[in-house]
Amino acid sequence: MKSDQDESFLQQCIALAINSAGSGGGPFGALVVRDGQVLAKAANRVTLNFDPTAHAEIEAIRNATHTLGTPHLADCVLYASCEPCPMCLAAALWARIPHVIFAATHAEADRAGFADTFIANQLYGQPQPKALRPSFMQHFPVANASAPLDAWLANQDRVKY
Repeated sequence: MKSDQDESFLQQCIALAINSAGSGGGPFGALVVRDGQVLAKAANRVTLNFDPTAHAEIEAIRNATHTLGTPHLADCVLYASCEPCPMCLAAALWARIPHVIFAATHAEADRAGFADTFIANQLYGQPQPKALRPSFMQHFPVANASAPLDAWLANQDRVKY
């Protein structure tokens, strides 16, 4: 069941993503949270850093592991403005994050022109791997989940990737 705290963390992710979409980054934001406290937050920096791996979730995981001095985040939750792509999903698993909560769905990212469907289909033969447990990844719909992707599409100066 979605809590007010989950809603608050997702709204922070969405705000990061909207800001990123308007300032040259991609329309994605993420937080790593432990015991109700934000350890790390990040926005997508793919086009800003010229780095295809600089997704918001990856950046947040990197920041959290540096903060804690460990590659493992087994007692953390990853919040994301959008359903994680296969790379970000794998990073969360490598970091041993037990729970991922996201706002916008894979279909919304696809609508905005992101290539996740192609990549997921190459890896899994479908948009999401069959083996993922519902307790690991949860979609929590929020009213403005699509706002970052809409801001991205409205930005005529966006750099597509």
